[in-house]
Amino acid sequence: MKQKLYTSMGLMSGTSMDGVDISIIQSDGQYQFYNILDEYFDYDVKLQTELIRLRNLVLDKNDLSKYSKELGNLERKITVFHAEKIKQILLKYKHKIDLIGFHGQTIFHEPQIKITKQLGDGKLLSQLLKIKVVYDFRQKDIENDGQGAPLTPIFHYLISTIVNEKFKTGFPIGFINIGGITNLTKIISISSNFENNITAYDIGPGNCLIDDWVRKNSHKKFDENGSISKAGKINQLITNQITENFNIDTYTKSLDIKDFDNSFARGLTFENGCSTITNFTGYLIAKGIENIGTDSKIKYLISGGGRKNIALIDCIKENLNNKNNFVLDSIDNYGFNGDYIESQAFGYLAIRSFLNLPISFPNTTGCTNPTVGGKLVKNY
Repeated sequence: MKQKLYTSMGLMSGTSMDGVDISIIQSDGQYQFYNILDEYFDYDVKLQTELIRLRNLVLDKNDLSKYSKELGNLERKITVFHAEKIKQILLKYKHKIDLIGFHGQTIFHEPQIKITKQLGDGKLLSQLLKIKVVYDFRQKDIENDGQGAPLTPIFHYLISTIVNEKFKTGFPIGFINIGGITNLTKIISISSNFENNITAYDIGPGNCLIDDWVRKNSHKKFDENGSISKAGKINQLITNQITENFNIDTYTKSLDIKDFDNSFARGLTFENGCSTITNFTGYLIAKGIENIGTDSKIKYLISGGGRKNIALIDCIKENLNNKNNFVLDSIDNYGFNGDYIESQAFGYLAIRSFLNLPISFPNTTGCTNPTVGGKLVKNY
């Protein structure tokens, strides 16, 4: 018997801090999924600049107190921005929205001290829109000894069933999201005991080092299609030094953009620096892919803005040692828009949270037990 379908809106603003992805989906929170609408809205330059400035200032938990007033003012601006864009969408989509999954904008994430801070006032958003809101998705996982990330694997699991049914991809199958940070999900098989068939972790930087270089050295926001990197040349001496001296010691911890810096490229030309940073990013992603291992060939479907960076994808493939065991393909070739996987996921997670179903698991975030994350608020 089919379960009740809920209509949910998922909101995602990632570590690139460039804007907000908004998706409307329908799902029963388990096996059924229908994508209705996807839209993207840029932050204005002033708001983005303020976000990046404060993120760079908040380096430890004491800074959360030190800059609390500024963070509070910025949180209100972020929430109002989301509300305004949702109202624009609702002028076109006139059907009822049951829930909103509000991720917010991550400003600080330190699971070792059990603190994660996403700017976004769920109570205010609910009040402004007169809709139930689920927010603060990561804190309960962290309190349950998890890393608070990645949270999309349970949605990847659902996607895998849809992709396999339509394209006969088989299992195992993997998903790689290249946002500011890159995370990976591997699904061994479809099973009623699905949580033991999902493995996930953060594997390295994504766009963060490249975007930072481009923004600091040009008027551009990112390296569109990898064209800047393609125009440059990899500095092999610097590459050898950085790959010898920098390793991700463990994949059991979530990663933050503050874990990486691109100072090793200082002194290089704009294009050569971008090329060298892109290659280093590709190297770390490749090592993360290899870490999970495989006894047979596995296909990884890539989502996130980084999938469009041809130079980065080429660097990942070039740095894989056992190239024959890994197939990298865009998720867009399998019926999904790779720009909106995470916003769709948070719509789905909101439904699961509302139904008291877990959104994170020991094999995905390291939490002690499957955890129902998120806070539900109805403030109207």
